[in-house]
Amino acid sequence: MTLSGVITILMYALAPFAWLIVLGLAVLLGVQLVAHLKGYRLFAYRCLGANLAALMIGLSTLWWLPLATHSRLAYVATVTDWVALIGAAIGVGMLAWLVLTPLSYLVRGRRS
Repeated sequence: MTLSGVITILMYALAPFAWLIVLGLAVLLGVQLVAHLKGYRLFAYRCLGANLAALMIGLSTLWWLPLATHSRLAYVATVTDWVALIGAAIGVGMLAWLVLTPLSYLVRGRRS
């Protein structure tokens, strides 16, 4: 299969979730923008609660992502499937961290 064929299949697979992706991106950018305007810096502020929550959200991806795609965890059989699922979990965890840490800064203030 060619690269353009793979990209075409991915675009058709992502089409039903496009609105959710755009909404998530708007939330991410909005929270980051508001927090940066109030003095938040990405690696200068730390919050254990936000870090643990992002970790738990990322790990929960291993359960809910197969459900969202009408699949089962038992169908994740090959190394490629596991790499894709773990990559998605890491990505969701990172996005959760990028949203929760500035939100924590906005709620808690400038404590570090």
